[in-house]
Amino acid sequence: MARSPKFGVFVPQGWKMDLAEIADPVAKYAAMTAVARAADAEPTIDSIWVYDHFHTTPEPTLETTFECWTISATLARDTKRVRIGQMVGCNGYRNPALFAKIASTVDVASNGRLDAGIGAGWYEHEWLAYGYGFPDAPERLRMLREACQVIHAMWRDDYATYEGKRYQINGAINEPKGVQQPHIPLWIGGGGEQVTLKLVAQYGDACNVGAGDPETCRHKLDVLRRHCDTVGRDYDEIIKSTSLDLLLVEDGADRDAAIEANRQGWTFERFQNQFLVGGVEEASERIERLLEAGIEYVIVYLPRVAYDHTSLQRLAREVLPRFAS
Repeated sequence: MARSPKFGVFVPQGWKMDLAEIADPVAKYAAMTAVARAADAEPTIDSIWVYDHFHTTPEPTLETTFECWTISATLARDTKRVRIGQMVGCNGYRNPALFAKIASTVDVASNGRLDAGIGAGWYEHEWLAYGYGFPDAPERLRMLREACQVIHAMWRDDYATYEGKRYQINGAINEPKGVQQPHIPLWIGGGGEQVTLKLVAQYGDACNVGAGDPETCRHKLDVLRRHCDTVGRDYDEIIKSTSLDLLLVEDGADRDAAIEANRQGWTFERFQNQFLVGGVEEASERIERLLEAGIEYVIVYLPRVAYDHTSLQRLAREVLPRFAS
């Protein structure tokens, strides 16, 4: 089943120090909303996305980071067309039954435009600062496995009941369950080959792998296909996505100067390693390679878009139309 490629963009919510130049918190929020509306106005952009974090990266600072589900709800009301997703919700931050209830409410608020993202979580500093502890990776994955079952029960059953070692619900009522049928799409983030991708095969409607690297994506999707074969899941049912950090520069621009002007508190070296820095042709070539690797959905992060929408408009008008079906 061949799908036409789709594209999303992250809105600036502060996590990547992308609102730091705005002093007033209300103005910060307005800047985020303005980016969401700008994306909503571009037909080639299918979705907007937010991160689920409380403290900034690359270092925790006393800078704004807006909470992911609150802004998902408000952006659902501030936009009309684009889908809204989280890349991805951290399972350890919310009881999964509550996650399912929140997602159901946001799906209604958006008139069925929600993509609900979940993963095991990784940002240790945040976990400890907020008092969640920090279980080891195998335990976080066991928690995620049970959480997926709880979420499905909450979206499926009138009186959801689940008895696990980590989570229990007993006759939980979740009304309304959302707008989309058979349920809200569950996006599972992470590329762990032994557990996470098997959970995608069992419970996910979509995955997010590879951090924009075509060869890594190809390998991870091969692993996912094998897990699907093992559990009897149709591989083609699952949307395959990746995220791409992109600094879109003008042809002939001084790239070092562009990095220096856009690094948002990151070191030069880390930004250079994290981001694809290039013009329209280089961005298009990377996306083409991702699609050839089996990716169907590319979600792009653009720095400094809170202050200037030009890069978003160039992405939408000069890059993405090349991949229109």
